[in-house]
Amino acid sequence: MRERAVGRSGLIVGEVGLGTLTWGRDTDEAEAQEQLRVLLDAGGSLLDTSPAFGQGAAEALIGTLLADRFPRERLVICTRAGFRSTPVGPRFGAGLGAIRDSVAESLARLGTDYLDILLLAAPDPLAPDEETAAALSGLVASGQVRYIGLMGYPAWRAAALQQLLAERKLPALIAIETEYSLLERSCEAEVVPMCEHMGMGLLANSPLGRGVLTGKYRHSIPPTSRAASEHLAAFVDPYLEERPRRIVEALARAADGLGRTPADVALGWVLGRPQVASTLLGARTASQLTSVLGAIEDLPSLVAEALDDVTQ
Repeated sequence: MRERAVGRSGLIVGEVGLGTLTWGRDTDEAEAQEQLRVLLDAGGSLLDTSPAFGQGAAEALIGTLLADRFPRERLVICTRAGFRSTPVGPRFGAGLGAIRDSVAESLARLGTDYLDILLLAAPDPLAPDEETAAALSGLVASGQVRYIGLMGYPAWRAAALQQLLAERKLPALIAIETEYSLLERSCEAEVVPMCEHMGMGLLANSPLGRGVLTGKYRHSIPPTSRAASEHLAAFVDPYLEERPRRIVEALARAADGLGRTPADVALGWVLGRPQVASTLLGARTASQLTSVLGAIEDLPSLVAEALDDVTQ
């Protein structure tokens, strides 16, 4: 697997990272261990998680795997800030207390004393950007966090926070995570140009269109798929409508012409887009992950351009 720098930082990650949305819930310990082994054997390093995944179950499972099976230094762990436990349930905030408490809880679940990337999970209408900037930069100064970034932020507010950090000579945001695939290209309008201007790398989640771009839903919904899952059906359903189906058929024809799989072509398209530092895959099984990681190739420019036109 090739490696890429994240924005204008010194952080290097594999071009494909592993998502953990289902870990600790639909993905058990044995399967998670095998998926992580496949990622590392392929030369990958980026592991993407969140306190919100299974209300901390994913982070706790990673902590179990790190305790005695995988060396911490081989992984680039990325998690979200702002989610914390309270007596009335999970709460989110981007103020000083919320960010610090969230990170302390994540570190405890993960069983590590530092995070490689901390992403602020969303804007907070109550917390001013000055307070958010102070909280994030303080965690970097303390050594608990090495790099900071965002997700769920509109481009204008991400740019404003980056500018605030620069003016105060505080650590810069290096990344923004957003959904990006042939089925979801809205980030190209503002987020991608903002990343280029502000020196941020793009972490593209759901590059296979929530699994739809693998082609497995072309004729039916497999009973073991996410679309058949009680937890994830609503996540997949929007991409099973008429327009996504037309895109999937065009992708399948392109894949047939190249002698490759639809998943391989869809992933290659995202990896060829500007500012993309890594793509984040959530696999159901280790064998699925092995298949995708073993077939990563650049797309011919004519095919990439044709897919651009079909999916505009």
